[in-house]
Amino acid sequence: MKYIPTIGLEIHTELNTDSKMFCSCKNNSLEPRANVNICPVCMGHPGVLPVINGEAVKKVVKTGIALNCKIAKDSRFERKNYFYPDLPKGYQISQYALPLCENGFLEINRRKIGITRIHLEEEAAKLIHQKDGTLVDFNRAGIPLMELVTEPDITSGEEAHNFARELQLILRYLGVSSADMEKGQMRVEVNVSLRTGEKLGTKVEIKNLNSFRTIKKALEYEIVRQTEVLESGNKVIHETRGWDDKKQITVSQRSKEEAHDYRYFPEPDLPPLELSDDYISTIRCQIPELPHNKRIRFKQEYFLKDEDIEIFVFNKDLGEYFEQVVSEFQVWLEDKNNKEVGEKEYKDLAQSASNYILTDLSGLLNGMSVEDKNFRITAENFAEFISILYKKEITSKIAKIVLKEMFEKGSDPSDVIDEKGLNQVENEQELEQIVSDIISSNLRAVDDYKNGKENALQFLIGQAMAKTKGRAKPDILEKLFTKLLN
Repeated sequence: MKYIPTIGLEIHTELNTDSKMFCSCKNNSLEPRANVNICPVCMGHPGVLPVINGEAVKKVVKTGIALNCKIAKDSRFERKNYFYPDLPKGYQISQYALPLCENGFLEINRRKIGITRIHLEEEAAKLIHQKDGTLVDFNRAGIPLMELVTEPDITSGEEAHNFARELQLILRYLGVSSADMEKGQMRVEVNVSLRTGEKLGTKVEIKNLNSFRTIKKALEYEIVRQTEVLESGNKVIHETRGWDDKKQITVSQRSKEEAHDYRYFPEPDLPPLELSDDYISTIRCQIPELPHNKRIRFKQEYFLKDEDIEIFVFNKDLGEYFEQVVSEFQVWLEDKNNKEVGEKEYKDLAQSASNYILTDLSGLLNGMSVEDKNFRITAENFAEFISILYKKEITSKIAKIVLKEMFEKGSDPSDVIDEKGLNQVENEQELEQIVSDIISSNLRAVDDYKNGKENALQFLIGQAMAKTKGRAKPDILEKLFTKLLN
């Protein structure tokens, strides 16, 4: 490529603490009533003093550790000065010179994307634009806001999309934020330029991208736009642009500010932050299993297909349910000699459980979580259900009926089978009579089979399965048909 994209991200995430960053007001950016979660501190009244939210600091440090950052033992807050209606104080308390976290990375498709810094600041208010003016809702003002800045290591819209998506997943695993982009809890800004060789291009910022799809689309458009500007002999302007979702284009908003425009200086009302080794070590011990490690473990322990693993990783509750089911298999499959489940058997069972959870069960759930109080299938019952299937005590057709009944009533699978008379027909004399009747009433298919059309046999087996309502084993039926037709 003549022009090489150079992309960096700035990602703002609202932290899910109980209170705001510097006061005791409730942290609830989704409160429908305007200006109810406010006080003199977050409204910037004269003479008030902010107090640092310790839980917010802990969540940022936790994120930094998970993203391989160096955690600063000495950090401080500063005032970022700019005048806009969404800032009640006329400045934002943020971090600049001494952030909490620096020099980390996140691996995406085996490439390390560098993380320059992660710092803590306060959220601005919400502006509601109307035809005759603008309203300001200060409920959001002062909510703890974490900002993550990457190195310009990203080279495509697809890679930026994947980085943001993986980060969202990590934040949810850590429990620091719901990071819901549709609700504004996670917002992405991208910086993109085109370079030729080692010579860097002029950087353009695209602000407030609110979906993964938009990140990808905006970057792909901007790369093409800047290429066309350069190809025409013109220069790319250093500016801030926005994304017009209707027109699917970026649009110019204003010239880009520099750090000196904000006149940063140390916040005089807050002391420096000093974090001890014990404090950092304690938080490090609280880091749960993260998505990357979970992918590796699921592959090693359960031998699942990569696409199945990805679904379980992104749907954490479903993944945990799957593991609970697998842990129950030994109970349902051990024989009289207490023989352990072998590796091949275990692998087959795990894949079967995965298949039924991700297809039939997910269809019944229809968006409901397995942690919902209305979800009635215990992991023990689901494991029994898969074990019954594995031992070929029911067919796949009967399995659908059984699973639906379990979902609706929370019943034990063996009870469903007994109550509905779904046990398999194993009496060979009874099955042979059914097969004989099918042969007598389907003479054309019989002739087709005798003339070498193998599909005719499958048709006859299907007729017998329908006759037995799915309660006969297909392999037994095939054996009987072959015996009577030859």
